[in-house]
Order: sequence, then C-alpha cells, then structure tokens
Amino acid sequence: MNLSEIKSALSELNEIIFTLPSGERVPPHFHVTEVGRVQKHFIDCGGTVRKESVINFQLFTATDYDHRLSAEKLRGIIELSERQLGLENLEIEVEYQGDTIGKYGLDFESGIFKLWSTQTDCLAKDNCGIPEQKPKVRLSALQSPKNACAPGSGCC
Repeated sequence: MNLSEIKSALSELNEIIFTLPSGERVPPHFHVTEVGRVQKHFIDCGGTVRKESVINFQLFTATDYDHRLSAEKLRGIIELSERQLGLENLEIEVEYQGDTIGKYGLDFESGIFKLWSTQTDCLAKDNCGIPEQKPKVRLSALQSPKNACAPGSGCC
C-alpha cells in the first residue's frame, strides 16, 4: 500500500483498525508517533549499490486507554507530513512493538488495515549460488519405515 492509497482508504472510515499477521488487533488506543521517509543506501552481497525509500509509520500503544485516533486526524497527520517532509507516493512500512520493533507491510481489506510480515532476502542470488526456488522434498518419502532412523543405527 502506498501513501495515496492509505489516504483514500482513510476517507472511507470512521474507525481505524490495524491487525497483526496473527489476526490479533492492535489495541484501539494506539498512537501514530512518527510518519517519515526512510531511505536505505546499501550494497548487496553481489556488489550492486542500491537505494530504497519507504514511508514509515510507527504505531505505539500506551496506557491512555481512552485515546482514539480518528481517520480524519490521521489523514491530517499524513498531509502535514507530505507538506513538511516533501513525501512522495511511496510504499508504506509500519513499525510496531512486539518482542522487538517489527517491520510490516500494509494492506487494506474490508475496512481494516492489515499488517503483513516482511522477510529478509538475498538480492544477489545469482551471484551467491542460491537457487531462486528451494528444492521440494516429499516428506512422505522421508517418513517411510525403510528410511526411518532406528535407535543405535548412527543415523541421528
């Protein structure tokens, strides 16, 4: 989801709901404590210099249980950020506190903002000898009695 898409989605809502990949809802008293542009300038393991930019939203929950951020207020925060920071229509990344700060992608479906887990990846698989698709192994073949690991056989 990019910046213009979240603004459009917010114009349809009275209540903002975010869900985590587990389906659990972010508590309704969350705050958006930061909106910003994050630029990453790096070199991958294959030697290619890269730049990536995203719009970052940081969600935070505190103990002010009566706090509710309206869709109109969040849209105003986004528009202020666009003016003050010169934000472009980039993809949105959401930070939310779990065991550590998690980074999530964002989708909008049936009136709910859905956070989805992001993953690390090798960007130079061809230079590193990493196949694009992992080979598939039939688990049933590994679990057949003839391939079973017997105690004392030295296979495990």
